[in-house]
Amino acid sequence: MITTINEYIIETSPTEVHTRCAESSFIPLSLCLTLLKDLETTIEVVAEQLYGEKNKWILIAVTEAVKACIRLAIFRKSGYKMLLQGGETEIAENDSDSLSPQETKRRLDKPRGNGESGISNGQNPGNLQGRAISALSGFGKNAIMQHPQAIMEPPSKLVEKPSLRTFLSEKGIPGGFFVTGEILFIIRPLIYVLLMRKYGTRSWFPWCASLAVDLIGNCILSVTLMSQHSGKSQQLPFSDSEKDELKRRRMLWALYLMRDPLFTKYTRQRLESTQRLVQPVPILGFVAEKLIEILIGVQTRYTYISGS
Repeated sequence: MITTINEYIIETSPTEVHTRCAESSFIPLSLCLTLLKDLETTIEVVAEQLYGEKNKWILIAVTEAVKACIRLAIFRKSGYKMLLQGGETEIAENDSDSLSPQETKRRLDKPRGNGESGISNGQNPGNLQGRAISALSGFGKNAIMQHPQAIMEPPSKLVEKPSLRTFLSEKGIPGGFFVTGEILFIIRPLIYVLLMRKYGTRSWFPWCASLAVDLIGNCILSVTLMSQHSGKSQQLPFSDSEKDELKRRRMLWALYLMRDPLFTKYTRQRLESTQRLVQPVPILGFVAEKLIEILIGVQTRYTYISGS
């Protein structure tokens, strides 16, 4: 948690703080979500020590409910944009409008107008006032070259985020599908934990229900993305970062191999058979044994394999 706060302080440079001060003076929701994720394993361990294996799911469910509420607030605050890294990454407002360093330097190297050049060239070097104005002019040029973004970019205006009704009216049916898919992604961990608390780790129902919610939500977002590529709908364009986020969410499906009851009935048996197969090999057998021990230990904690 200290590392997370330290990285946030380092990443928020003075220019960024200046532009963000009009947006919010409180701790960002993305930072609160990251801190909660750093703390959730401790919550699970303490809950298991105090309340036992069965009742620990109550505190885990409370934690997931808080995370879901924070993600819904981030989703609303961002103007109903896709949550990157589960809401831990802030969404840039104008990525496509930002200038490259070469473009910024090219604009700065353009010749000045006659009015500006007359200030610096029309001075008498022997005049004290002229030397002072020349020094100020040189200081301004150096400041522009060192911080071109801070000089050229005006303070960002606070853009009013659309309401849900406005968003749906503007984006139409694709917008409705997109919101549905994101909400399913947000509430999926909470649904899984509540079902685990009710049916236990040996039941297939929580595992299947969680996978079904994941598949439905991702399919809805994928269909929306495919309709954009086919030209049927250009109302909801996906950025490159959002496409990468969809790929990241599909990669998280591999965690279902680590969740009970599939892990106990299939994955663990395959791991143990692999260990027995490579055990005669001197170095590989030792590495495989330790790796499988780590995987089995990780599987005992919900927060390590939750994917939320």
